Amino acid sequence: MQLFTQRHARQRAESSRFGQLAGTIARRIGSVAIGASMLVASQAFAGGTEQLKAFVAQVHSARGTFVQQEVRAPGKAQGASAASGVLSTAGSGKRGTSSGTFTFARPGKFIWQYEKPYAQLLQADGDKLYVYDKDLNQVTVRSLGGALGASPAAILFGSNDLEKNFTLHDAGMKAGIDWLELTPKAKDTQFQRVGIGFKDGNLEAMELHDVFGNVTLLTFSNIQKNPPLPADAFKFTVPKGADVING
Repeated sequence: MQLFTQRHARQRAESSRFGQLAGTIARRIGSVAIGASMLVASQAFAGGTEQLKAFVAQVHSARGTFVQQEVRAPGKAQGASAASGVLSTAGSGKRGTSSGTFTFARPGKFIWQYEKPYAQLLQADGDKLYVYDKDLNQVTVRSLGGALGASPAAILFGSNDLEKNFTLHDAGMKAGIDWLELTPKAKDTQFQRVGIGFKDGNLEAMELHDVFGNVTLLTFSNIQKNPPLPADAFKFTVPKGADVING
């Protein structure tokens, strides 16, 4: 984003790699942004892949809270052995922790709000993506595009065509959580793979593995699936006096 001082750049880096994810997705398809979770179904499922497909089919909207941790990649582990490695090694190599709330309605509408340690808002209304920096009182606006494409955001906020953009396979169970791994089919994404963990039909966590070897761990709680949402729930209102930058 433009006009950032070094101080604010450091704050953003510490507070959210998911904010960087928004910029990455935005550059990829003209712009786009980020991620979340929730209860999927009351029945038992065989594995992570089946649970994800049920989640995409049944959960059209949700809201809840998240905790985000930046951690180092667990050695050179690959595939199923690495898909849930962060949960057991989250204490080592930790770079920063942030938390906040989310609301979404697929496809393409969401509010992803960081509350701690710094306030930042990412909001999409199905047409535009708004990134609001409260400290700077600055809004960056980008075109969301018609689809979220092969990005982690597509898993939670996109349509039902995950297998068009990702290769899915089960990655086993660890600490009572069923994991699956999604590999983008596109070659120009900054994410090597995404791990997703379910427990008893509930989406518990996501791991974002980027091409630089970094791992972002998201854990979810207080989930409500398909809650009633007002028609204007995702309408963005520019805060008073805020500078608006069209990106």
